[in-house]
Amino acid sequence: MKELRAGIRDSIDAMRMRGPLVHGATGSVTRALVADGLLAAGARPMLTESEQEAPVLVTIADALPVNLGSLGADGMAGMLPTARVAVSAGIPWVLDPTAIGLAPVRTRMAHELLALGPTAVRGNGSEVVTLAGGAGGGRGADSTLAPDAAAAAAREVAVRHGCVVAVSGAVDVITDGGRTTRVDSGSPTLTGVTGTGCLLGALTAAHPAAAPPFVATVAATALLTVASERVTHPGPGSFRVALLDALDALTPAEVAQEVRLSWG
Repeated sequence: MKELRAGIRDSIDAMRMRGPLVHGATGSVTRALVADGLLAAGARPMLTESEQEAPVLVTIADALPVNLGSLGADGMAGMLPTARVAVSAGIPWVLDPTAIGLAPVRTRMAHELLALGPTAVRGNGSEVVTLAGGAGGGRGADSTLAPDAAAAAAREVAVRHGCVVAVSGAVDVITDGGRTTRVDSGSPTLTGVTGTGCLLGALTAAHPAAAPPFVATVAATALLTVASERVTHPGPGSFRVALLDALDALTPAEVAQEVRLSWG
C-alpha cells in the first residue's frame, strides 16, 4: 500500500506539472462542472463532440473522456469516430457509459466503444455489469447495484478488453483484472450534485497522460473523493463551489496520505 500511495502522489504531481489538454465528449448538463473541475485539478479542458470537429481536435489532445450522459445527435455522430482517432494516435481515453442498460442507443454505442479498447472504464455498478453482458438494472444514471456486487464483472471487462475498470459508489472498486483496490473515501454529498461522476471520468482521463493506467485511475478517484471530504458546507449548491476550491488547494502528498485504501 505504501507503494500505491507514492504512485498516487506522483501521478497527481505529474498531471499538474504537465497540465494535460483533455478533449472531452461529455453531456451538456454537466459540461460546466467538468470544465471547471479539470481546471481546478490542474488540467485543461476542450469540450466538443461534433463529428465535424471532434475527430480533428482530439489529435492535439493529451487525453479523451467519452461520456454518454445527455446524449444528443452530435454525440451520437461524433463519439465513435473521435475514439477511433484517439486509439490510432495512442491517446489515453476513458469510457463513461452513463445510464446504459435500458436505453437502446447508448447501450449499443457503449459496447461499440468498449470494443475499441479504452484505457479505462468508469461507471457505476449497474453500468459495469451491463458492459459485461449482464442485466445491470440501473435507473437512469443511478445504480441499483453496489460496487462490490459488480466487482466480478469489472474484472471480467478489464481482462477481456485490457483496460482498468473503476466502479463508483460508497466504496469505489478499481481493477485491472489482476490487482483490485478499494477507495473508501468521499462525501455522501457527491451524489447530490449533478455531474460529479462525469467529472470523475474526466479526471480519470487526465491522469493516464502522466502515469500508468491503474495507478492513474486510483489517483483520480483519490483526488476527487479526498477533495469532497474537505468540504464542510452541507448544501449541494455551496458544496459544488467548495469542491472546486478543494481540488485546487489539495497537494498530491495530502491526497496520498488521506485517502483510505484497501486491497482485494
